[in-house]
Amino acid sequence: MPESHRSIVEQSYSSAPAYKEVMAGQPENYRVIKTLGDLLSANYKVVDSREQMRNNLASLLGSGRQAFPGIVGYDDDVLPAMCRSILAGHDMLLIGQMGQAKTRLVQTAAETLLSPMPVIRQGLTNDCPMDLPAPELIALLDDTAPERPSPNFFISPESASAIRDNGLDTRISWADGSSRFRYVLATPDISVKDLVGYIDAIKIAKQGTEMYKIESYSPGQLMQAKHGVICIDELPVLDPRKQVALLSVLQEGRFTTGAYPVVFEPRTVFFATANPVDYTHSGKVIEPLYDRLKSHIHTHYPGTVEDEMMIIMQEAQISQARVPAVVLRMLAQVVHKMRASQQINQERGVSVRLGIHGLELLAGEAHRCRAPPPGAPLVPRPADMYCLEQVAKFELTDLDDGISARRQVFSDLLAESMRDACLEVLSGAEKAQLESVGAEFADRTFHVSQQMRWSGAASYESQLADFGALRSLVHSCRDAFVSYQEDTAARAARHGIGGDPLAFPPECQSELLSVLVEMVLEGLRWSTPKILERRDAGYVSA
Repeated sequence: MPESHRSIVEQSYSSAPAYKEVMAGQPENYRVIKTLGDLLSANYKVVDSREQMRNNLASLLGSGRQAFPGIVGYDDDVLPAMCRSILAGHDMLLIGQMGQAKTRLVQTAAETLLSPMPVIRQGLTNDCPMDLPAPELIALLDDTAPERPSPNFFISPESASAIRDNGLDTRISWADGSSRFRYVLATPDISVKDLVGYIDAIKIAKQGTEMYKIESYSPGQLMQAKHGVICIDELPVLDPRKQVALLSVLQEGRFTTGAYPVVFEPRTVFFATANPVDYTHSGKVIEPLYDRLKSHIHTHYPGTVEDEMMIIMQEAQISQARVPAVVLRMLAQVVHKMRASQQINQERGVSVRLGIHGLELLAGEAHRCRAPPPGAPLVPRPADMYCLEQVAKFELTDLDDGISARRQVFSDLLAESMRDACLEVLSGAEKAQLESVGAEFADRTFHVSQQMRWSGAASYESQLADFGALRSLVHSCRDAFVSYQEDTAARAARHGIGGDPLAFPPECQSELLSVLVEMVLEGLRWSTPKILERRDAGYVSA
């Protein structure tokens, strides 16, 4: 065999890295390293994914930077628990109801805490050439058989072929954390083969390989997550036989499959999620697996309405919308009221997605009802809130868990949320001012509808011209109303929520005034004593 390959490989493997790390295992000039030869010249050393996460987290904590960007409401409990577990090198089980960002937590950890690492482009299993022991790499470069072949799976046959064909010019790319995150939704049709891989009969037939040669192996999810993070969502759904297949990975970091004479080491960090209803050490998670998932972390729904608002704004797809903060608060408030309701089955929970999908629906309703010209913003209003019923997914605790009963429960909670928000808008108004508004409504109606605009014929602005006391009340509430809008936008900015959804420039102020008019009118309906009454056409004197 050519001495050059042997000396290059042995020199690289035995020498200290010829680079400065900016993250664990990531050279400062990593973008210029494009081939196997470049890696060997740099004396590149593989840093295990568990070590990457631990070291990178320690660095972020030491510098005061965010380790879990975009995660809201978990600063005091869940995120400290995650940090402790990662620093301890633990595999984890996240226990929580639906819509508590369990999967998002794992994905964020992978994207933030895994360093870019070099992988062979043709490989299926995140193969780094330095996964190979020096004698095996030398044999591939010289296209010879290794002197003592190992029973371990180091790199896939595709990657090995790439090294044989291209030698030191074998192309590599740098795979970041997002490309090394593998998500598996546990469903009844998931098989053991899907997890650990299998002998592929098609490869045997097409390529003429022997059954127990490595070339006949097709990698499963565990090996496809090599050097990364795997998240098995809803672990208890897997039956015990499939859970058993994960035991040796968690205990020893390796596994075998059937009679296949190969040892596989995925070198992955293992996360799983479970719903509390299914999570018992003696129930749907088998005892040995329960024990080997070293850290169990309980998640929860947002503790405050403000946190719920920030999550909704962060996740909702509403690129063309401008969101009044008071409407956002009403939406978040109704979700919180649902979670506190004894009529709703809290074991199943009320997902954060209800608020996210609700805001998207409100933007769609604003478009449907007011059809703004192209490029004009969509601004949800209180009059649009009644469309939310179609995203309200929950179960009742009563035996009568029918559609009509659910509608009534949701309608009552929505009305309570709107009442609370609208009365808050009126909280600074004087009693005499409210009474003067009631006096001018004698035998008159202020028309309100989803289709009505701020300006033009039969608009809110034109009607206010005939209701002087109401106009004065609206303007007296305006400063606090706008201030709350600005405070909410500032809070979103501190959470890193970009874009303009909460910003109302001068050309959008009229839409904000329409929202204020509707809230003032609705608040007068709930005031004590009651000032106005709602009729189909609008608001009249009570």
